[in-house]
Amino acid sequence: MIRIGLTGGLGSGKSTVAAMLRALGAEVVEADELGRELMEPGQSVFAEIVRVFGPEVVHPKGRLNRVRLAEMAFQGMRLKELNAIVHPAVIAAEQTWTEQVFRRNPAAVAVIESALIFEVERDARARGEQESVLADWRRRMDRVIVVTAPDELKIARYAARVCPTGEGRAIAEAQARLRLAHQIPDAVKAARADYVLDNAGDQAALRAQVEALWPRLQAESNKSPAEESLE
Repeated sequence: MIRIGLTGGLGSGKSTVAAMLRALGAEVVEADELGRELMEPGQSVFAEIVRVFGPEVVHPKGRLNRVRLAEMAFQGMRLKELNAIVHPAVIAAEQTWTEQVFRRNPAAVAVIESALIFEVERDARARGEQESVLADWRRRMDRVIVVTAPDELKIARYAARVCPTGEGRAIAEAQARLRLAHQIPDAVKAARADYVLDNAGDQAALRAQVEALWPRLQAESNKSPAEESLE
């Protein structure tokens, strides 16, 4: 068994890498998807967000108004407040998922795709936390893969994804720059990663890197849990 943290900045291509790893046989879970589920009405995360940010973040239909919440988090400089609510619940859900995977397949390569593995740790330590699950989250992964790309390419990819027709692209690019400003630079992440995938080229080049890495991950997953686990 092996737990892989797959991370990279906005627009880096980590979701593409996750899909490639899944096609090769990895078990994959997306932190963003878990977060979306936990932010649905009836969940404790939803209730806490409404308590902290106020009823204005609730859409008339009862769900969170994600556009308004994002404005308050990023433009209102309250991202750390939002993350402090969402991240502990997401990490707990990820832990539950990995336990289920390994019960089903003890030799699994379990991949957790998350943009903010290093940022979660940074922010927790900035709040003075030293031993919490957030401050220690990087060490709870057996290996970490970082997907890198030049920032301008990340911004262009993000804008093309959210504005495929080109309309509103300038706004999307500004949003991407704002979000990247809250993320740790690739060079810093790469220095702490076990594996780095360079996504400055095309998908064929990225796929070749992933396919070369896959046998190594499989081999590591077959080692003794006592040797490889960082829990």
